[in-house]
Amino acid sequence: MNTTIRPAEPRDVPAMLALVKELAAFEKEPDAVTVTVAEMRDAGFGPKPVWFGWVAEGPVDGCQLPVGSGGAGGHPDNEQPTTDNQQRTTDNPILGMAICYERYSTWKGRCLYLEDIVVTEKARGQKLGERLFRTCVDHAVSEGFHGMRWQVLDWNTDAIRFYERFGAEVSAGWLNGDLSAEQMKALLDQA
Repeated sequence: MNTTIRPAEPRDVPAMLALVKELAAFEKEPDAVTVTVAEMRDAGFGPKPVWFGWVAEGPVDGCQLPVGSGGAGGHPDNEQPTTDNQQRTTDNPILGMAICYERYSTWKGRCLYLEDIVVTEKARGQKLGERLFRTCVDHAVSEGFHGMRWQVLDWNTDAIRFYERFGAEVSAGWLNGDLSAEQMKALLDQA
């Protein structure tokens, strides 16, 4: 297999969002993804980018993978199609991705946060996840970050084993706190 790991580009965002939706379905939250292609593209490539990442691109033996955001045909989020020079091709579909951002710890300093690493189901078993993970680690080391952090669901034993293979510690000592946009607005309205 001739798969390339390369930095993500704006034209990759529809396929990357399709991978996010595939991950959400696997994590039993298929309706939880509300971000649009336009929002994701702006957050990664707009005037104030907050994420960066890499994609695994290449053919899958005997598999025809969709391009775009999960559906055959049409354009996600009612957007206009990309120009011809930006159009994804099925010859080299996006098979996986890693999305990261810089995080600051008052205890450790600058750290890399791995938001998502996803390999489409049809391309698993080809070490693409490992290659993407190592690309993130390489970036963290080259940028002088003091560490790398991510989350994994406690029931996802395959993912836990994947990270432990690299010597990672997966702890159960921290709980996540979340407020939705609606909850934040309601909180401010109470003042």
